[in-house]
Amino acid sequence: MDVLFPCGTAHHSSEISLFRTTLGAFLSHKLGWPLHEGDDFHPRENVDKMARGEPLTDQDRLPWLLKLHDVIQRERSSGGDAIMVCSALRRLYRQVLLFGSEALTYSSDTAGLHMCSLPGVWFLFLYGTYDLIHARMVARRGHFMQPGLLRSQFDVLEPPAEEEKALLLDIRRSTDDICREIQEHLRQLS
Repeated sequence: MDVLFPCGTAHHSSEISLFRTTLGAFLSHKLGWPLHEGDDFHPRENVDKMARGEPLTDQDRLPWLLKLHDVIQRERSSGGDAIMVCSALRRLYRQVLLFGSEALTYSSDTAGLHMCSLPGVWFLFLYGTYDLIHARMVARRGHFMQPGLLRSQFDVLEPPAEEEKALLLDIRRSTDDICREIQEHLRQLS
């Protein structure tokens, strides 16, 4: 069972929902895997807060991350493959996605979690410059997150450590090129 996470964040980057969602849809079509858009799981309060231009706090994000963890566990239990797209800006967020509330027990001691990954679950770390991502956010239409929130995401960003085994992907490349690299990565993991 494979679950991929285009996280939409990286060194010198942050929320790139339009590209992240486009890549997720492209991969879903190419691989024949269901796509779960993390934004669809935000509680109304989070959506309203972001629409007002207010950054989310860890407390705002936690219930959302736990919902996404439940989706991941459901997919893993079913034995199928799936794609989840979301912004997992901090290591703790990625740990909650993988381990649920158990990750909170060890949040002050990241060495407390014996694994930084789960079998069959991979993070894709999409990265780009602040200017590129901001330009894409300004150009998109119909998304609740305001471009002015981008700076707050850069401020909390913690790129994945090597032991998290994330595949780093430069968003300046075409969707086709990135998808080919992901497919090759999956072949090598098989």
